[in-house]
Amino acid sequence: MARLGVNVDHVATLRQARGGHEPDPITAATLVELAGADGVVVHLREDRRHIQDRDLTLLKEIVHIQLNLEMAADEAVAKMALSIKPDMVTLVPERRQELTTEGGLAVVERKDRIHEMIQLLHDGGIPVSLFIDPDQQQVRAAHKIQADSIELHTGRYANTRNSKDQQTEFEALEQAAKLGYKLGLGVNAGHGLTYHNVQRLTKIPEILEFNIGHSIISRAIFTGLETAVRDMKALLNPLR
Repeated sequence: MARLGVNVDHVATLRQARGGHEPDPITAATLVELAGADGVVVHLREDRRHIQDRDLTLLKEIVHIQLNLEMAADEAVAKMALSIKPDMVTLVPERRQELTTEGGLAVVERKDRIHEMIQLLHDGGIPVSLFIDPDQQQVRAAHKIQADSIELHTGRYANTRNSKDQQTEFEALEQAAKLGYKLGLGVNAGHGLTYHNVQRLTKIPEILEFNIGHSIISRAIFTGLETAVRDMKALLNPLR
């Protein structure tokens, strides 16, 4: 069965818009767990634009499903991760100007720096995933520097406008997933996935987990969070 990780960053974004206490991403994570999700995902950004240190501390105490911390390859955030000890860290690229993560980590180009960060986190007993584009060179590089898992960036697939382009991006994801699996890496996928485009990716059996945030939180405005999570979970598994 495909696993579902739910990113609750957007709940924190709404809270930070008013600088108050509501809505609370901790409450959101609790509802996500009750609805049957397999994990909670949060991105502790260097500029703390949404998730705060306090959120991460409370999530580790309260959530009983997998806690996946997304972070840049930054020593200060790594110290926080080593203190809190989430179940997994996913290293992602990060730029202050971006609205959301715009692409995969350049593992080939920054392999020494990323390897150092992987070793630091491994020494603290934390498994590491790398958020990468569906490129076979990046997959091989992730394996070479001892990542435990990869998360394939599905943004290009999600943003396609026609069937030909979607097929091209689907095949790239499929081949990257197969290579990652062959190399012994855990294979996850995420970014831009919705209730309309995720089902096709469930036909790639090597993808073990889908991490989805914006689409679920958007639907939750109209249906409630538990229903939105259950609807997505139902899409992932009947076709497996």
